[in-house]
Amino acid sequence: MLQKFIDRFNIPSSGNISSHEEFVKQFKLNVPENFNFAYDIVDEIALEDPDKIAMVWCDDKGNEAIFTFGQIREYSNRTANFFTSVGIKKGDPVMLILKRRYEFWFCLLALHRIGAVAIPATHLLTAKDIIYRNNAANIKAIVAIAEDEVIMHIEDSLIQSPTLKYKILVNGNREGWIDFNDGINNASPYFERPTGDKATKNSDISLLYFTSGTTGMPKMVQHNFTYPLGHIVTAKYWQNVENGGLHLTVADTGWAKAVWGKIYGQWICGSAVFVYDYDKFVPKNLLDVMVKYGVTTFCAPPTIYRFLIREDLSKYNLSKLKYCVVAGEPLNPEVYHQFFKATGLKLREGYGQTELTVTIATFPWMEPKPGSMGKPAPGYDVDIIDEDGNPCEVGEEGQIVIRTGKRKPLGMFDGYYLDPELTSKTWHDDIYYTGDLAWKDEDGYFWFVGRADDVIKSSGYRIGPFEVESALLEHPAVLECAITGAPDPIRGQVVKATVVLTKGYKPSDDLKKELQDHVKRVTAPYKYPRIIEFVDELPKTISGKIRRVEIRQKDKERQ
Repeated sequence: MLQKFIDRFNIPSSGNISSHEEFVKQFKLNVPENFNFAYDIVDEIALEDPDKIAMVWCDDKGNEAIFTFGQIREYSNRTANFFTSVGIKKGDPVMLILKRRYEFWFCLLALHRIGAVAIPATHLLTAKDIIYRNNAANIKAIVAIAEDEVIMHIEDSLIQSPTLKYKILVNGNREGWIDFNDGINNASPYFERPTGDKATKNSDISLLYFTSGTTGMPKMVQHNFTYPLGHIVTAKYWQNVENGGLHLTVADTGWAKAVWGKIYGQWICGSAVFVYDYDKFVPKNLLDVMVKYGVTTFCAPPTIYRFLIREDLSKYNLSKLKYCVVAGEPLNPEVYHQFFKATGLKLREGYGQTELTVTIATFPWMEPKPGSMGKPAPGYDVDIIDEDGNPCEVGEEGQIVIRTGKRKPLGMFDGYYLDPELTSKTWHDDIYYTGDLAWKDEDGYFWFVGRADDVIKSSGYRIGPFEVESALLEHPAVLECAITGAPDPIRGQVVKATVVLTKGYKPSDDLKKELQDHVKRVTAPYKYPRIIEFVDELPKTISGKIRRVEIRQKDKERQ
């Protein structure tokens, strides 16, 4: 089956790559007309190898389930028939609030089959968040887990959500809601692929993601039906998944990272996905299930790795774990070194956005440089430009941009839904502006500096938060930290560190001085934090990224 996909999409083998630059130059995937992941990948595998494992699922309460491709096909067909019986049609926007429940996969594929628009969302949304999304995307139906808080927020949004017609409840019963489980149990396991006007086209919208931006209201990122093919690079050439392997990406289904690592590229490349459904992250529990089920490839944000290296990893038999990658925020070199020392595995960083697939990465044939993102992915024409739009020299800081004049990268978004003004603001003259700052070294490796809004300007110096955060994280007292610019009447801004301490350390003036001196030794002295605030936790987006803007706003309010 895998060979069939390799031939159809022209997926090159990664084993024979000698030069990254030559690989990027020659790489080009075939894109079929009217591609639909549900029919052209899931059904193809299910018909040829129905017993092939697609997903291994477990939760933190001891429940587990294993799904073959034959079963995934049947359940998604039943769900598609159920959805159409309710009234969901091609083009209808449907929001999925399902945490890590396996029904998410049934629903996502069912919506692909129908040609409806899937809008994954986190269970952490409040009524206000749901109202905004319902009205911004004209959402017709919500499929949600049966949890009191989730249900309450959805019901509180109803009066101000005129387009919402259907409320569908998974794993529970409630008056005014349609029972998902009864619905699919009574539905036919066969769903005919639509033809004519009801068939999907490559250019149709398949997914909308509300970005969990660190500033402003969420944007609606619009992806078409070819988007899954863009994640062949994500899975095969960055995550290095194996045919017959078991891949775990740590992500809630409401975050775009879930489709980066929990379905599309992994299944195309023959790997099953592992899903661990938990309410609270406990490092020991995650390690236990990774060992129990034999995870072979692993992807997680830096925060997860920071907690894992605090455990005694020698107690866990991770012999089946062959490859680890990291994304979501920059990887601090100290975390890289400690994880490598404990496991012998080199963490390979990847960079992308909700608008993109993996864009820059440290690929298997490259030697990692701890702290570097790596090099541009095949299909992406990546550059770094200065404030005047000129390409930056080696070592010069600038904004990461994607040049789209020659081609639009496969998997790149089509724009912001119903917002041409915002689209043209960030993507014009065949250049997409990421808003992220970086520099490139003499070997062509990219090094992340920070969001353009996060860079600190102090006494004429430009200071990126990542370098200072990396320095602080080398100190054993620091579990997490965020570097921001605090207003200062003389210097304009001064560097501020908001710090979460590890167990055994307590806030004190002596510890502040120790941390300041440590930064002066590790990096340029002018970058040291003149202000240090100790906190119990950092403000974060629903996808786990640090909200430095919230720290800055609080500092302004205190003035």
